[in-house]
Amino acid sequence: MKYVNNHAVVIVGYGGMGSYHAKLIKDNGRLKVVGTYDIDSARGKASEEDGYPAYGSYEEVLNDPAADIVLIATPNDVHKDLAVRAFAAGKHVICEKPVTMSVDDFKEMTAAAEQAKRVLMVHQNRRWDEDFLIIKQMYEQRTIGEIFRIESRVHGANGIPGDWRHLEVHGGGMLLDWGVHLLDQLIFMIDSKITSLSSRLSFILGNEVDDGFEALLQFENGVSALVEVGTTNFITLPRWYVKGTEGTGVIEDWSMTGRIVTRNLEAEHVEPKPIRAGAGLTKTMAPPSETATITGALPEPYRLPSSFFDNFAAVLEGTAEPIIKNDEVLRVLNLMEVIFQAGRTGETIKNFDLYK
Repeated sequence: MKYVNNHAVVIVGYGGMGSYHAKLIKDNGRLKVVGTYDIDSARGKASEEDGYPAYGSYEEVLNDPAADIVLIATPNDVHKDLAVRAFAAGKHVICEKPVTMSVDDFKEMTAAAEQAKRVLMVHQNRRWDEDFLIIKQMYEQRTIGEIFRIESRVHGANGIPGDWRHLEVHGGGMLLDWGVHLLDQLIFMIDSKITSLSSRLSFILGNEVDDGFEALLQFENGVSALVEVGTTNFITLPRWYVKGTEGTGVIEDWSMTGRIVTRNLEAEHVEPKPIRAGAGLTKTMAPPSETATITGALPEPYRLPSSFFDNFAAVLEGTAEPIIKNDEVLRVLNLMEVIFQAGRTGETIKNFDLYK
């Protein structure tokens, strides 16, 4: 692999994510952070203490010929304006998720990138999560048979974090924060059109934005998926719960605690015996016989061909296609808009997916 240091990055927004990106790029080797810009002078000072010069204005960033990439890690509502101005100045753009707050805004961004012949990639980095890649491997390899039900959840009990994430004007709320990741994982894994969707948004904490949501998606290939984000869960449900025609899989959390249970095809059929369940008896919900199933470890995760930043550098050099394609980003944005609509109206929505 060819490693070069001639891709100069300026990070715009040096908060938690901006400083995190600086560390990732430093470890990457193909890109180099040459400076930062933040409207908060304290963050500019923190940048300089970390060894990255702080620009005095965004205009200085755009007018610097040494900087060819702008990485946007600001609140969501200013992504589009910053990106469009960067393209007009001849810069490539890496943008934090969600890339914009609407489908129309993203179309303006991609049009500006195309007109300037610059690269736009969105940092939807949860495609690289090991827990997701295990499920992707199980889905593609049919580890538990044909997977027909996927439940994807992230739960916490700390409410909505930070400051601007509580405000609608800045694009706050959990659908735009965590929902974009879980939905992006689904459409990256399942190559099928979404035929119907229903959702429910949570406002338990009294914020003007959602503190969680549930969405039920039906795919044309027969897969149904439940996506849930919660910030009021003092007892969490598994990160993943998947059902296939030959078994069930579970991943409890990001530590990869989990297992798969599959049908033992060599075992003789044993009629279930009734068990006492509450005030009655049941054979339907009785456990299978000891020999009827096999419990095993989770498979090794699927591996993507390169890291996000390696892929971005390769796209600039013309040696690779983007792992995160803008058509896929647009599809996720459209999906989130429909989830908001379904949550407001209570209807099941069909014929909306931008699947190609």
